[in-house]
This record gives sequence, C-alpha cells and structure tokens, in this order.
Amino acid sequence: MKAIEELLRNAGISPIAGVDEAGRGPCAGPLVIAAVILKDPFAPELASVRDSKEVPESKREALFDVIMAIAESVSVITVPAAEVDERGVHVANLDGMRRAVKGLQIEPAYVLTDGYAIEGLAIPNVAVWKGDQVVTAISAASIIAKVKRDRMMVELDAIYPQYGFAQHKGYITAAHTAALHAHGPCAEHRKSFSNIASLLR
Repeated sequence: MKAIEELLRNAGISPIAGVDEAGRGPCAGPLVIAAVILKDPFAPELASVRDSKEVPESKREALFDVIMAIAESVSVITVPAAEVDERGVHVANLDGMRRAVKGLQIEPAYVLTDGYAIEGLAIPNVAVWKGDQVVTAISAASIIAKVKRDRMMVELDAIYPQYGFAQHKGYITAAHTAALHAHGPCAEHRKSFSNIASLLR
C-alpha cells in the first residue's frame, strides 16, 4: 500500500495530502470530499486503513476516530445536492477537492488523489489509479469522507423517513426506487440524475 508515499518521503517531499470523496454515485444527499495529512502513514494504528468500501461500517467508525486522533490535518468539504445539480458532479467534485486541500491547516508539498487529478491546484498533485487501495493517505480520506457522509444521511433519514436514507445512503436501490415512486423526490434528491429527472417530467 505504501510504495508511492514511501518514494515521495524518501525524496524529501513532505507533507503529503491524500484526497478522496464519498457520494458521487447516489441520487440523493451531498457529495463529501476529505483531505488528510498523516504524520506517519506507516504508523501501526493505520495498518487496517483501506478503501472505505472494503471496510465494514463498524470498523470504518473505529478507524475514523483513529485517523482524526493522529492525523496532522483533516479538511472536509460538503457539496449539497442542489450544487451538484447546478454544476455537475464532476465539476463539483474537483472544486470540492481544491477547497478541501485549501482548508488543511498545513500546506502539503504534494497531493495524491483517487482517480482524478485536481485541475487548477497550484500544489503538485497526481491522480493514482485505485488510489484509495494503494495510498494510505487517500484511504484515510476515503474513510473520513464516507463516515461523514453516512452520518449526514442518517440525519436526513430523520427528516425524510419515507425514503430509507439511513439504510441505502441515497444510492439507487429497489427500496429507494419504490419510495421515490410512492412519494416523489424531496429537496435532497439530485434532479439532474436521470432517475430523478424522469419522475419530474
């Protein structure tokens, strides 16, 4: 997992920020982007840090606390559904990445991202293929973003209990689709997504 980070550190490039998002695919809820700087990505406490999709929910929650406790800096940006509709998910994601990096209390010397290079970022950065699986800092950002977003979806479930947001987190499932047909979209649904747009025609 650590070859890229080790290569950069051995070259004297530090600190390194990892950036990742949660919520590109769901048709409801916010897009959440996290940037994380780890003092030591090789710390034993981080040995279990992986792509958030590969970690069970209870383990993600535990790792969230570990990362927040030992990270040098963490920045989280939330992009509401209305902004995703207005700007498009890709543009909103890239802008959120820039804002997340800018929000770090420590300026990184290098930024590693999962899948997409951050256009317009003055700091050197590179997109790493499957970065959330091979770079600890990106995996840490993945967990922070995922846990933050899941908690937000649980809060939205209390406001809109008819949709089951706490269970599917806004992703398109059979239960979510049935609820949409029964109740129509709410303010947290992304009206630019095809399944939601078709209900509004």
